[in-house]
Amino acid sequence: MLSDFDIKEYLKKGRIKIKPINQDQIGQASVDLTLSDEWWVFKNKYLDGRIVDLSEVSFKEATKKIKSKSITLQHDEVCLAKTVEKITLPPDVMGILGGRSRYARMGLTVHITSAVVQPGSNNHQVLEIVNFAPFPIKLHTGMRVSQIFFQKMESKTSRPYSQFGKIAKKQ
Repeated sequence: MLSDFDIKEYLKKGRIKIKPINQDQIGQASVDLTLSDEWWVFKNKYLDGRIVDLSEVSFKEATKKIKSKSITLQHDEVCLAKTVEKITLPPDVMGILGGRSRYARMGLTVHITSAVVQPGSNNHQVLEIVNFAPFPIKLHTGMRVSQIFFQKMESKTSRPYSQFGKIAKKQ
């Protein structure tokens, strides 16, 4: 895993690129990521309690994109959010997304399962956010609800995500 010293060196040498970034986003072993004004929420027709067959319905079909400076999530509500930062990784470094404890303590989960930022990525991250608190939670553009940790791999991947990922070129 990379420490703050390593992260700063990788950024300085251009091995890892994060645009935009402020130095105060770099923690002891991670970089804070901020929410943009792009959100995806489930369409009303998927909120009526019916069974949704995931082999037939994709998230693109089930969600609608909205642009807003803030969003309010009700208890157990899910949304997708995009980071302001675009992250570019070399083929021998991977990232791991995590939530931040100050928000987790208030019931906010930032990554349900897809925490891996593949080696060779060159995109914004899409965060899966769930409100597990017993009250509504309001999220704002610019909030640092997530962080990324970096791990050096022993060898380069043969399939950098920016070239082989199906969604990578569109984020």
